Amino acid sequence: TNEFRTEARVRFAASRNQRDPGHLLWLFVCLFVSNRELDMPVITLPDGSQRSFDQPVTVLDVAARIGAGLARAALGGRVGDKLVDTSYLIETDSPLAIITDKDPEGLDLIRHSTAHLLAYAVKELYPEAQGTIGPTVENGFYYDFSYSRPFTPEDLAAIEKRMAELARKDIPVTREVWSRDDAVRFFEGQGERYKAELIAAIPQDQEVSLYREGDFIDLCRGPHVPSTGKLKHFKLMKIAGAYWRGDHRNEMLQRIYGTAWASKDELQNHLHMLEEAEKRDHRKLGRELDLFHIDEHSPGTVFWHPKGWTLWQQVEQYMRRVYNDNGYHEVKGPQILDKTLWEKTGHWQKYRENMFTTESEKRDYALKPMNCPGH
Repeated sequence: TNEFRTEARVRFAASRNQRDPGHLLWLFVCLFVSNRELDMPVITLPDGSQRSFDQPVTVLDVAARIGAGLARAALGGRVGDKLVDTSYLIETDSPLAIITDKDPEGLDLIRHSTAHLLAYAVKELYPEAQGTIGPTVENGFYYDFSYSRPFTPEDLAAIEKRMAELARKDIPVTREVWSRDDAVRFFEGQGERYKAELIAAIPQDQEVSLYREGDFIDLCRGPHVPSTGKLKHFKLMKIAGAYWRGDHRNEMLQRIYGTAWASKDELQNHLHMLEEAEKRDHRKLGRELDLFHIDEHSPGTVFWHPKGWTLWQQVEQYMRRVYNDNGYHEVKGPQILDKTLWEKTGHWQKYRENMFTTESEKRDYALKPMNCPGH
């Protein structure tokens, strides 16, 4: 008990100058037992300093012991190699780093949590929409939804506004652990068949972690920021299509992309960079400079105009000079080859459904699916 530990410390301090070895040994044993067997974790911080606690503590407890400012800034923690929530309970001696928005992991926590804030807002505005997955990507995040109609730019503006309202409410984000079967039943009852399908694929003996913010519950391994109030600087960028599980035979979902940052200045700098990049977009310049155009008759490929083809030839001849000067010899092989070669390389087994094929004189052929020489 705490009283036992306090008494042991007092008696040990009072008897330090006594010369009774047995008495001192008994007190030392009391201290050792109270420290080790009654769960008094010692936390080692990145600078090597240590903090001792009388009982298991959360990451937030440790941050608060260090300072109130750090507790307010804490987004998560790294216990050993494991990234965890601020509510994570530390029960044994452990190394710990407090994660804030100054750390790369902190920015990733912000973006991941903002993806779930997006799903929260969508479910409030469009309850019939079904959520799927929402990972982070470079400079931001996305979340895929199944909905009866396409989202519009006006929808995007409404969703972003609702996200900001939920963030201002500073709603706690808490982790819950459920059994797999209970989680499947819950999401099936909510009409979230994609979530139920994901959870059903988890082995039955494994627990499932869910995160709750307000009335919204989502499947996620985590970790997440401790509350929606930590998510202040974000913007929804665009809507795209994405097949469920990346399989073209499945339903086409709607993917909403967004970006999130630790500060307003970082967000504004990123948006400015995108504006500048858009001015230099090759598709825009190709049209304005009369270099090429892309036509619906051949999506994704280029129809070169005289000016553009002249530039192409200049670059091509430069490349040939570089190759020649460095001892390379140029060859040219066919663009279409017998399927037996593609079977040997493994392309036929792995990419057959995405290859352009044809049959001639009872032989199967395929166009080169990648820019390999072929010879």
